[in-house]
Amino acid sequence: MAGKIPAQFIDELITRVDIVDLINGRVALKKAGKEYQACCPFHDEKTPSFTVSRDKQFYHCFGCGAHGTAIGFLMEYDNMGFVEAVEELARQQGVEVPREGGHAQGPDHRPLHQMLERATIYYREQLRGHPQAPRAIDYLRQRGLSGEIAREFGIGFAPPGWDNLIRALGGSREQINLLTTAGMLSRRDEQEGRPYDRFRDRIMFPIRNHRGDVIAFGGRILGDGKPKYLNSPETPVFHKGRELYGLYEARKALRDIERLLVVEGYMDVVALAQYGVRHSVATLGTATTAEHLEKLYRTTREVVFCFDGDRAGRAAARKALDTAIPQMRDGREARFMFLPEGEDPDSYVRHHGGERFEQLAARATPLSDFLFQCLSEEIDMDSLGGLARLGEEAKPQLDRLPEGLFKEMMYQRLSQMIGVSSTQLKATPPPAPRPRALRRAPGKGFLGTIPPVRRAIALLLSNPRLALREDLPVAWQRLDLPGITLLTELLELLKAQPNLTTAAVLERWRERPEGRHLQKLAGMLLDLPGEGLAVEFEETLRSLTGRDLDLELEQLLEKSRTISLTDTEKAQLKQLLETKSRRATPHDPMEKT
Repeated sequence: MAGKIPAQFIDELITRVDIVDLINGRVALKKAGKEYQACCPFHDEKTPSFTVSRDKQFYHCFGCGAHGTAIGFLMEYDNMGFVEAVEELARQQGVEVPREGGHAQGPDHRPLHQMLERATIYYREQLRGHPQAPRAIDYLRQRGLSGEIAREFGIGFAPPGWDNLIRALGGSREQINLLTTAGMLSRRDEQEGRPYDRFRDRIMFPIRNHRGDVIAFGGRILGDGKPKYLNSPETPVFHKGRELYGLYEARKALRDIERLLVVEGYMDVVALAQYGVRHSVATLGTATTAEHLEKLYRTTREVVFCFDGDRAGRAAARKALDTAIPQMRDGREARFMFLPEGEDPDSYVRHHGGERFEQLAARATPLSDFLFQCLSEEIDMDSLGGLARLGEEAKPQLDRLPEGLFKEMMYQRLSQMIGVSSTQLKATPPPAPRPRALRRAPGKGFLGTIPPVRRAIALLLSNPRLALREDLPVAWQRLDLPGITLLTELLELLKAQPNLTTAAVLERWRERPEGRHLQKLAGMLLDLPGEGLAVEFEETLRSLTGRDLDLELEQLLEKSRTISLTDTEKAQLKQLLETKSRRATPHDPMEKT
């Protein structure tokens, strides 16, 4: 197994990479003062709030909170693992990634991807040439699929039998282990049972990630066996609560995606594509999750959930509604589409065509209407008691909405429905809005609102060379406060390695619990003006030193109330009281009045 990537190499790599050039290759940036801006690639917005700093080699979105280094950007935007992102940056810089002995820093999933790609090729070959393949081909033709669409989605055939894939791809123990880890083989006994092919006599649908790597399969059985659809299990590269079938193919087929349709199954996605509806995706045997929605809204501003019109479809729609509510930031839309009873997307598009299906999708019910429809069911809207009940049940749902214009409008609508002002409806004040003005001028006034330890850490992250200033206060290091150890460690690191950038410092803490807090602080002060930082940093440390003196004074006074102090302690107490008195004396005589 490859060893850990040395921290020194990551420091040097971060220094060599220009995050502005890296991001500009994927998102068009514009100069804005000394920084660069764009509309955020991680959420839908019209006014740019995504800022990239060349000095700090760091990006931050003041709208959705996304932030990180060049490595973090590749991990988030290109859906890479940590090792993959480091190797990609190293490749761009023309350098090799060194390794230390010991455990690997993050798993290398390339062998799994390669094995799954080989399985995809194998299944496609079987669809073309296996003696049992005509059964699969006839099924696909009956569903109206062309060979072109089957090739585009990589559809294949897993023949009957228990060891076809093993014999084709599992020639060694290592390959057997890879196939097992990738979820392609099963065992009757997890410990000692012989492995066998998980997918047998099924039409195979490869599931691809953001970059087009095969990460799993779905298999539709031929005949009457069960389960009708079988998915790959959870593996190191496949987590069904995060992935969506067809999203990669939709992005590949369409340059701009105005809306994405969320349907139930593989055949729905493929059948819709056959009839020209190229913007559908399917969840993988699970209800829509918050992670699904975040992934969808990075691609489009509108999501349409498509359900059967029966009771089960309505129940599934309510679950999707519950998941969607907290994700409805301003600029996002969600709609709910119900097909006639007895129809699913596959059957509907074959009977009525793609254009009719698109028209139905365009008339889908907005989330706002569907929410109030659900809340109003079984409530007597003509009675005062019914209206009161609607308000009581609606408010907890509206409170789950993110702060913004949409939430305010939903409260206004509820106010109109029940005849109570939106102010009265809000029994508790909403969370404080995100300080968007900070991206223009956080300034000293804002710094004063941050607790001293966090303020000192934030200032160091903003300008690591502050650690090199001479005669910095040190008494604060004796304080027993959260963050003191981290601040001390930061100072020692930056004194020893004064050329580290903000991004390099953040990468040092990537795998540690404090790392996410450091990234947030770095983003909050992304545009902090350079002037006055040194004075602010020293004043912050002095304020911490003052807290140390106060704590020591308080301890001595508490002790004096119970037992006599030693002569040394009395002298120390006297000195502390004199110091406190001097600190309290105003410098401006006018302040005495």
